[in-house]
Amino acid sequence: MSAAPTASTARNAQVIIAVILAGAALRWLADIITPLLLAIFLAVMMDGFSRVIRRRLPALSPGAAVAAAIVIATLAFLLSVVIVAANINGFLASLTAAEPKINAMISHAAHALRVKGPGTIDHMLRRLDPVQYVGSIANVLESFVSRTIFVLVYLGFLLASRAAFEHKAAKLFLMAQDREDAMRVFLRVRDGIERYLWIQTVTGLMIAVASWLLMVAVGLDNALFWAFLIFVVNYVPIFGATAGIVLPALFGLAQFDGYARAAILLAGFWAITFVVGNIVLPRMQGDSLNVDPLVVMLSLAFWGALWGLTGMFLSTPLTVLAMVVLAQFEGSRWIAILLSADGDPRAVEGGFAASPEETARPA
Repeated sequence: MSAAPTASTARNAQVIIAVILAGAALRWLADIITPLLLAIFLAVMMDGFSRVIRRRLPALSPGAAVAAAIVIATLAFLLSVVIVAANINGFLASLTAAEPKINAMISHAAHALRVKGPGTIDHMLRRLDPVQYVGSIANVLESFVSRTIFVLVYLGFLLASRAAFEHKAAKLFLMAQDREDAMRVFLRVRDGIERYLWIQTVTGLMIAVASWLLMVAVGLDNALFWAFLIFVVNYVPIFGATAGIVLPALFGLAQFDGYARAAILLAGFWAITFVVGNIVLPRMQGDSLNVDPLVVMLSLAFWGALWGLTGMFLSTPLTVLAMVVLAQFEGSRWIAILLSADGDPRAVEGGFAASPEETARPA
């Protein structure tokens, strides 16, 4: 009578042990896996762009659409570099001009907290002794460049081997039903990730444009630079929105006399983020991601602890991927149910509908 519950308990214990071991392996292989995942993430973006282009321009071949998507993405990246390069000098100049105000703020804060203050920014920098961090900074830059190269190399190979995926699927799943099931899972994962990217991009643009208008109206320096930064950090759930609210307001506190305009900025950023996050975002998102909000927070902490900023950036897409895959197996379906928002992990749907030729199964 107790054989079935015992078998179920053993199976669940095996799943938990497997998850723990997988987490340890992901941590250990972070330097190899994270560039590959970022490349896959970019490849999904390129694939989505190419299908959107083909729907707008049906005469284009799949290869031409992919090439057009790569060109658009490259131009967007170069535009981002130009925006940063054009505004960084003005930002640093404004920061230097605000140094006396920042020093006064440090002094007031230290006096209010009744602690021995560090004095001035120059004093803090001298105490930090930046020279001793030159080696660490060089290592960070070297790691960033090497990872970027790995990501681009992986992306190139992924795009080059894209045409062979369908033939591999035909060889991997000999039964037509198995191929259909695998394709259905793949389309759910792909559509969920693309939907997430689309939603984050549109809502990020809304927040960035509204914030730019507010900063221009209030008179904050380098409003375009801050708007671009707000757009980028909104791809990181929760903490990105918080940084986009607090950092420009703190800079306004250093720039403006008094606290009124800085308070207006803080309240305005919060109102914009609240409206977009609680009114616009749910209407756009609907049930497409179907991930519990608490799970979003926990996944942010989990993947951030494993892979740092890269893990935080990929936390929601990886959670959608894990939920859809775990829902396919009876032994792990209970985990997918806990991850889902409504208890139905198979309800991850839509976003970008596949064309008939994309969903065609190889014979």
